[in-house]
Amino acid sequence: MHKISIILFLLFGFLFSCSKVEQERSIPSLKTNAYYEKAILLLNAGKIDSSFLYFEKAKQQFLLVKDSFNVARSLINMGINQYEGGDFFGAQETSLEATKYLDSKNLAHHYVLCYLYNTIGNSADEMQQYDQAISYYKLAIQYSTNEASNLLCKNNLAVCLRNVKRYDESIKLSEEILVKAPKGSSDYAKFLNNLAKTQWASSHSYNPIPAYHTALNIRLKENDLWGQNSSYATLSKYYEGRDMDSSIYYLSKQYEIAKKIKSADDQLNALRGLVQINLIYSQRYLKTYLTLNDSLQNARTLAKNQFALIRYESEKSKAQNLVLEKENEKKESHLLIQRIGIGFLLFSIVLGVFWYKKRKQRLELEAQNKIKQNQLHLSKKIHDVVANGIYRVMTEIEYKEDIDREGVLDKLDDMYQKSRDISHDVEEQTVTEASYSEKLSDLLKSFASDHRRVLIAGNEPDLWTRLNKRTKEEVSHVLQELMVNMKKHSQADQVVIRFENQGNQLEIFYKDNGIGLADSKTYGKGLSNMVSRIEGIGGEIIFVKEEGKGLSVKINIPIL
Repeated sequence: MHKISIILFLLFGFLFSCSKVEQERSIPSLKTNAYYEKAILLLNAGKIDSSFLYFEKAKQQFLLVKDSFNVARSLINMGINQYEGGDFFGAQETSLEATKYLDSKNLAHHYVLCYLYNTIGNSADEMQQYDQAISYYKLAIQYSTNEASNLLCKNNLAVCLRNVKRYDESIKLSEEILVKAPKGSSDYAKFLNNLAKTQWASSHSYNPIPAYHTALNIRLKENDLWGQNSSYATLSKYYEGRDMDSSIYYLSKQYEIAKKIKSADDQLNALRGLVQINLIYSQRYLKTYLTLNDSLQNARTLAKNQFALIRYESEKSKAQNLVLEKENEKKESHLLIQRIGIGFLLFSIVLGVFWYKKRKQRLELEAQNKIKQNQLHLSKKIHDVVANGIYRVMTEIEYKEDIDREGVLDKLDDMYQKSRDISHDVEEQTVTEASYSEKLSDLLKSFASDHRRVLIAGNEPDLWTRLNKRTKEEVSHVLQELMVNMKKHSQADQVVIRFENQGNQLEIFYKDNGIGLADSKTYGKGLSNMVSRIEGIGGEIIFVKEEGKGLSVKINIPIL
């Protein structure tokens, strides 16, 4: 994980205090918000899940007073919480949401945009999406407003360029920022250390040791514990395979420093090196390594789930408030109509009774005709879908010597789903025609059970009014395929599906806490069908592969 995020958090506060006077005049004043102040205290204390909750509450308060600038600040800090909790995809998503509340043409917003894009770049880098990270680091540099933030963002870009082996570009950029950094400062040590690492990665004939020790001595003098941790990690890596004693020495030093700064990731890296390098250290540290690794993974999984639940509950509360507002408006409207129309009501009672009798007779006749039509329609569907399908399977079993058991089961499962669709059609036609949002909600909730929770947010009727019938059918098929795949393979006990209308685009977010997808570039038939369905309606579907850490899927669909 980028330890630079902690430094950037401090930089963020520094930037707030060092903005130009002209810019400060156009920045909305921070409203007194107890939730925001408490969230900052919790974030500084390392309580990321509680901090995330209070930033969400602060965001809602800022929305009520239409303070978009501080809505963006709340979202940016929520992204920090997700990043520190290991939810890098969520951090990107939340940070990008903040851009809706900022104006890139407003110079007063630039330093916030700089920090925002740097956080997104860090998240992309952690997920090894280096090309994406590079583009966001360049945006961060574009919006930087002072030398300190500019150098830090350029350093992150240089490290990312090294990761993709664009060594010449990385070395050139590192040399530029090293010249501008104050000599003897922690920043100078960081830039020097990174430059030496890149030069050695580019050519192993280069000797980085003098630069490494210069950086380390500065960090020791400045009491920069995070920097010392980085230097010891760099030195142990250099001596790996060259000098076992030196490598063990620096790994031990890194482990001690990592414990002081309470960095579980760096403790794990040091322990992993000690376990692998020597049998004695393997016996001494293996149990500690396994215990710490399990604890860290469990904590991050819990944090990710907590972030999703907090956002879900917030969306649910917002939706309930809107429903209550609409109900109150309806009640007031009904009361007014009752007062104005009481005379007309008395006049029309006699006429109404006569009309009611006639209408009742007509509806009864229409209902009888509709029942007959449904029966004919159902009979035809059963014949075409179920009977013919079973016949094809019987024929395959009868005439094939080698039976594809999985293929036969898939076909039978397909017929089972179609028969359920027929049953649902009959239920919907014989009662009342439910809205698409209700149908979709029923479909998703049908996969819930005593040991599996399915959470749905944003599935409002108005969301679907601008989508055509084919698009809605494809969305239903894709989500059903996702839920079937989850039920069969993922072992998830919690699923979150969220819908958002972003202008001319519908965004659907799916996430579960199952075992995730295998790290493979090929998809199975079901997932391939999902991709082709979404692309067929002009959309795109993105799978975030985190094997063993659940599945995240994002679907973007244009609204015509």
